Order: sequence, then C-alpha cells, then structure tokens
Amino acid sequence: MGKSCCETKASELASLRQSQSGVLKTVLLINAGMFLLELVFGFVSKSTALTADSLDMLGDAAVYGFSLYALHRGALWRARAGLVKGILMALFAVGVLGHALYRFLDESTPQASTMGFVAVVALAANAICLYLLYSHRQDDINMRSTWLCSRNDIVANVGVIVASWLVFLFQSGLPDLVVGCGLAGLFLWSGVSVIREARNELLTIRLK
Repeated sequence: MGKSCCETKASELASLRQSQSGVLKTVLLINAGMFLLELVFGFVSKSTALTADSLDMLGDAAVYGFSLYALHRGALWRARAGLVKGILMALFAVGVLGHALYRFLDESTPQASTMGFVAVVALAANAICLYLLYSHRQDDINMRSTWLCSRNDIVANVGVIVASWLVFLFQSGLPDLVVGCGLAGLFLWSGVSVIREARNELLTIRLK
C-alpha cells in the first residue's frame, strides 16, 4: 500500500510539472511577442509608459524562462530562480526610471492613440496569461512569482490606457511620465517582495 501511495504521489507530481511546463511555455511566447510589439510602438509613440510596459514584458519572458529551467529541479533551484527573478524585476524598475528621466528632459508629447491601442492589445494578452497561471499560483515560490508578474502586467496595462486618455485630454506628456514612474515603483516593490520570499525559502532549505 505504501509503495502504491508513493507511486500515486510521484505520478501526481509529474502531471503537475507537465501542466506547469505547458502553461509557462505559452505565457513565455505571449510575453516575448508583446515585448517586441510594445517596444517598437513605445519608441514610435515616444511613450515612457508603453516602453516601461514593454520592458516589463521582457522581464516576464525572462522570468518564465527561469521558471521553466527550475521547474523539474529541486526546491533549492526553484528558490534560486525566484531570487534571480526578483533581482531582474528590480533592475528593470531602475531602467524604467532612467527612461522616464530621458523623456522628461526631451519634453515630447506621446501619441495618445498609439499608446491606447497597443495597451489594449497588451491587456488582452496579459488577461490570457493571468487566466492560464491562476490555478498554479499557490503551487510553489516558482509559480507564485510568475503569477505575481502576470497580475502586475494587468495593472500596468490599465495604467497605460489611463495615461493615453489623459495625454489626449490635456495634450501633455506628464501623465505618461507619471504612469511610467508608477509602474517602475510597482516593479521595484514586486521585485523586493519576491527577493524576500525567495531568500526566506533558501534559508529554510539550508536549515533542513
């Protein structure tokens, strides 16, 4: 009976890992594609918020790549992947702030219609990712951090859409800069949160 129970648990774990892998590959492809789309149109429209969102997509693609790498490894590797992902999120936040400073000095007004359209497309893409990741959000630190990234993306997309409306309404680039900096703050907070959780898990593993 004990052997049968172990075999059942092993089969369940293998099935879970296979399911996680399929989800991660799908969201990785979606985020990589949206990164390229938002980056191009972010520069075309001169939008800090849209460029910030594209960098977030790139960070998420890297996050999902690390998650896939750690998926079939032990708890130690999954915790390490979580730590790397948290550091990446924080670094991208700093990059977005640098881009915001550049746009502030440039004093250009973004193209509101381009911002809004691309942000709506990105929102639809991230809604799909969030739906796919939802059932795995409590599996482990590895999957939880990927779900947090996807959740942040939804907030970021809505922020860019709101910014595009305000840019159009006031014919000013200030709302774009404010949202871009706000997104950077969100990335930084999420990155620090993931780093702390991964560090605590690493300490727990080492004490065992």
